[in-house]
Amino acid sequence: MDKIILNQMQFYGYHGLLPEENKLGQRFNVDLELYLDLKKPGHTDNMYDSIDYGHVYQLVQEFVEGQVKKLIEAVAEGIAEKLLAAFDLLAACKVTVTKPDPPIPGHYTSVAVEIYRERSI
Repeated sequence: MDKIILNQMQFYGYHGLLPEENKLGQRFNVDLELYLDLKKPGHTDNMYDSIDYGHVYQLVQEFVEGQVKKLIEAVAEGIAEKLLAAFDLLAACKVTVTKPDPPIPGHYTSVAVEIYRERSI
């Protein structure tokens, strides 16, 4: 299936288990793969036959910067639910939420979760 990809959208949120995370906040990166048929918009050259990337960004931003979640798993799930509800053309989505600076011991670049959700029929 065809897909639209939005990479490394950056937001500031207050998700986490620790009280400091909920108070101070931190960066979150979101990557999306939006699965839909792109043949029609490819022929019509009409944005209304596709998905508006700006609207996608706005929905993700509102979710990540809005209601606080303890787990990035819940952040990813909420994003997927919002996207599938908002866009009838969307057949499925892959959502990756990355926490670049998690407050846990060890040496690594980041921690992330990735989920894939399909529209229920």
